[in-house]
Amino acid sequence: MADITMCRGDDCPLKNNCHRYTANASEYRQSYFVDPPYVDDECDYFWGIENSTVMKSLNDIFKER
Repeated sequence: MADITMCRGDDCPLKNNCHRYTANASEYRQSYFVDPPYVDDECDYFWGIENSTVMKSLNDIFKER
């Protein structure tokens, strides 16, 4: 079970590289975004599958603080 808010992907071009779309959903209890968060060629909730993407996101978060 993925203990995250997942995304259905809809028309998102990033979905195949995003953990929120590719993770295995729980059959019984799984939360999903009501609307996909992909807007204007960006997704603030993109969770890249590769470690380098995760590290870049973490660095961006800490730079903002």
